[in-house]
Amino acid sequence: MFKDDAVKYFGTNSRVAAAAGVDRSAVSQWKILVPERCAQRLSEASGGALNYNKEIYDQYRRDRRSGKKIKTAVVGASD
Repeated sequence: MFKDDAVKYFGTNSRVAAAAGVDRSAVSQWKILVPERCAQRLSEASGGALNYNKEIYDQYRRDRRSGKKIKTAVVGASD
């Protein structure tokens, strides 16, 4: 799940934080992806409009380990 998608859906970082059960400052520190521990909560809070896709996280980890440059478009291609 991409941070940008979560913020678009909920409207603000504060609303994302409330739905994910974290502090607003935590949301500000997220990079491209919502942390996995928060993605499932956001999926449930959005009624399924936001989707947690394990494959995106697995690909992101593989790319980081191999030293590949991470691109949103590449990560999202398997979404």
